[in-house]
Amino acid sequence: MNYHQTLDYLFAKLPMFTRVGAAAYKADLNNTIQLCKALDNPHTKFKSIHIAGTNGKGSVSHMLASVFQSAGYKTGLYTSPHLIDFKERIKINRDEIEESWVIEFVEKIIPIIEEIQPSFFEVTVAMAFSYFAEKDIDIAIIEVGLGGLLDSTNIITPELSIITNISFDHTNLLGSTLHEIAFQKSGIIKHKIPVVVGQSQNEIDTVFIEKATQCESEIFFADQSYSLISHQLNHGFQIISLENNLTQERFQIELDLVGQYQLKNCTTVIKSLDVLKQAGWNIQLKDILYGLKNVKLQTGLKGRFDILLKSPILIADVAHNEAGLTEVFNQINAMNFKQLHIILGFVKDKDVETALKIFPQSAKYYFTQADIPRALPYYELKELANTFSLNGDSYPTVNQALQSAFEFAEHDDMILVTGSFFIMADIYSYVSNFKNELKS
Repeated sequence: MNYHQTLDYLFAKLPMFTRVGAAAYKADLNNTIQLCKALDNPHTKFKSIHIAGTNGKGSVSHMLASVFQSAGYKTGLYTSPHLIDFKERIKINRDEIEESWVIEFVEKIIPIIEEIQPSFFEVTVAMAFSYFAEKDIDIAIIEVGLGGLLDSTNIITPELSIITNISFDHTNLLGSTLHEIAFQKSGIIKHKIPVVVGQSQNEIDTVFIEKATQCESEIFFADQSYSLISHQLNHGFQIISLENNLTQERFQIELDLVGQYQLKNCTTVIKSLDVLKQAGWNIQLKDILYGLKNVKLQTGLKGRFDILLKSPILIADVAHNEAGLTEVFNQINAMNFKQLHIILGFVKDKDVETALKIFPQSAKYYFTQADIPRALPYYELKELANTFSLNGDSYPTVNQALQSAFEFAEHDDMILVTGSFFIMADIYSYVSNFKNELKS
């Protein structure tokens, strides 16, 4: 098999959550344990950091990876889902896993795939762990796929567990209350392994404190350790001033991720690095400053309030739930533009109605869908959005929606693309082609 045939085999053979949703979710770790046992338990052969949370875990993962790279560590990074190509999920120092390695790995484990019928995600986790072990990395940054307690990544024993925040998402699988969701996320806390919680939330802090106590693990709340003094945007960077609440020391950070919601994530990263330095990791202030200034350069992170064009302003953001979208619109409302155009697509197992309440009625909408079975059909999204007085046209493909938005948008307008990870591939492809046309 070549690379594309290999991926076709995995997509066709294995249930994939990003495509079909809950039918692909395996509520136990048995398959992952069996896969890794057959591969000589690769997850025991490298050190790791484990990151869960409703929003922000991808950004925190990439920030930490960039800092560790800056400190000279050979750094693995496992995240999901991918935006454009499968190889994005598994990286070492920004370099994506080799196509040849993917092919050889899948060919090697076909017998066990046929025997136990794992999910796509379970195979991907085993692949990442095997790759990191073979490449003899110094540290792996591992993002939870969904939840925590029963997520396939939860067979590792990390150096540090991180939980960014808790809000409503995947309620059909994780629970209908914040307490139930927090319980699932707290499942990554391990015996005598410290945990950093990014955001204090009165109604659920006790969930994490009780689990940490049971596990004899130190627990830290990042927002209680650091205070934001000020922040401003300057030429594509956020200039962030923080104060250590214990020492009253102040310092300034440049961050190349301009979403205001990254302020919370940045505090989570800084506190996590404090804990890791205390544990003996050699990370200097210069490594932190360089790493945070060059997250996108060093990791390839995309889709987080990513300003892709300036005339009209084109922003891509993968926000897809109430909490994430609220943060996005808080920032947009503070920006200058004439008319807002929104290209919008969701997957059908999200709480779309709650999300739609966040969107401004004054925007012009372009309702669309990703090319996956799990996508909410564009015509259904338009019909539902109309009940919230969100008006516009619908388009069967993201490219058609984009082309229409550019036809209608004036140079001082803004185009926002949001609602799902899975409409992003077309956005980045379109922009790349557009920029190439301008150069020719």
